[in-house]
Amino acid sequence: MNNLFSLQNKTAMVTGGASGIGRAISQLFAQRGAIVHIIELNEAAAANLVAELKADGYKAFAHRCDVSAQDQVGTVVERITGRIDILVNNAGISHVGNVENTTLTDFEKIFSINVKGMYNCLHAVVPRMKKSGGGVIVNLGSIAASVGLTDRFAYAMSKGAVLSMTLSIARDYLPYAIRCNSISPARVHTPFVDGFIAKNYPGKEKEMFEKLSKSQPIGRMAKPEEVAQLALYLCSDEASFITGTDYPIDGGFIKLNN
Repeated sequence: MNNLFSLQNKTAMVTGGASGIGRAISQLFAQRGAIVHIIELNEAAAANLVAELKADGYKAFAHRCDVSAQDQVGTVVERITGRIDILVNNAGISHVGNVENTTLTDFEKIFSINVKGMYNCLHAVVPRMKKSGGGVIVNLGSIAASVGLTDRFAYAMSKGAVLSMTLSIARDYLPYAIRCNSISPARVHTPFVDGFIAKNYPGKEKEMFEKLSKSQPIGRMAKPEEVAQLALYLCSDEASFITGTDYPIDGGFIKLNN
């Protein structure tokens, strides 16, 4: 059983890998034997996580990178020697607003990181996987790609693009043994959520946390570790027959939120 979902000696690249869902993925992948390359704009957070993982005997490296800058992504990918077996496209930002109050600056920022950033990583890594005989890609999407969420116009646009890119990569690279799937979480309890509540609902943090938690039919937010466990499965050999699929992890939000 200890070999189940093993990533032993596989090289994984995790964008946004030092906070929230990305941090949980980096930690779990390292624990399951992967050599983890953490791609982060927050250099200090990445360095701290790498130090923690190495102290526990795991293999990890930190790379400062703005995923929206193609040259930076290319440089980081070139710096990773050998195979890149796994790419987890997790880096992304959120935005609150409808089409009327979403400025062009807001829209372009969301697009630059959530869409262009993912394209940049795919553009750099897929040829490496193709040349080395295959690989696995997991893109972090959102239920916002599948359902209408209030005041999430630009964010939903970007996650719709994530879903489309996932399907395109899965189809185009079937002959090259590259699998590509996406994960679409509902609300996940990360430091971002706590910061969002504190900023927008000062003095009502507990009340708003409970309200947001209960918006999931299951009655709570997801934990980052739960999303990481799904990512581990999809990147493991046990999921070798799975490609071109989006996996909602939503506490019943899509199907049961009538």
